[in-house]
Amino acid sequence: MGQLIKHLTNILGLNSSRRYPYPACDITLADDRYLHLVGSIHMGTENMFPLSEILMEQLNQADTLIVEADITQASLPFHDKLQLYSRIEQRLSSEMYQDFQHCCHEIRQQEEWLNLLPSWQIALILQAEQAQNLGLYPHYGIDYQLLNAAKAQGKAIIELESADSQVKLLNQIPNNGLPLLEDTLVHWHANARALQTMISWWMDYQPKQQKHALPTTFSKEIYQLLMTERNKQWNQRLRELPAGRYLIAVGALHLYGEGNLPQMLMEEQR
Repeated sequence: MGQLIKHLTNILGLNSSRRYPYPACDITLADDRYLHLVGSIHMGTENMFPLSEILMEQLNQADTLIVEADITQASLPFHDKLQLYSRIEQRLSSEMYQDFQHCCHEIRQQEEWLNLLPSWQIALILQAEQAQNLGLYPHYGIDYQLLNAAKAQGKAIIELESADSQVKLLNQIPNNGLPLLEDTLVHWHANARALQTMISWWMDYQPKQQKHALPTTFSKEIYQLLMTERNKQWNQRLRELPAGRYLIAVGALHLYGEGNLPQMLMEEQR
């Protein structure tokens, strides 16, 4: 996959000479459409607040803020159907169940009530608790702060996805999302390193000095569903925008690697 910053540097070099103190690139599409594409982190640390003056300047200049979903409106609607699931130890291999127990112990999560949930929801809960254990909280997330600032200014806001569509996407994962739970357990420590790396980008972003590749946290199948396919859908949505200036905040993982969003957008210019 290569180094993240190498990908970002290549992307930036195609379309913008300006460098930002956070992961971002500028893309100009036909018909006077100007995009400032930001690699957001959905949960942040206290020292990520307030947003940098440079990012606020970009928001001030934008006509519209575009985000994955408006997370200030409501929490993700979890599975609400009355359905019985097998116990977690029956869903996982013996070795992976031990990993699950270790993860729960690390984040001080009670296992029993998780048995009532589909596997994809358990995975999201574990990931969120892991992030919080590292000192990250949703109200310090970049997109959360941008949404509040945009609403205070009366800016137009566009969601690339609704919360319901995100749940439908998660329900496409086989066995009630078991592969996502397995991915979460297999890449548990790698995900923690990835979160710490993304925090460092927002604290002291220096593309030329970045030497470490971001750890792999998805299997090929999950990456295809949650990253590549969504990038394709977002690319189509963004190509349909009318003339204007847009600030677009999506998860930083969408900015690099195979099938990344900036490269898809730039194909229009070739």
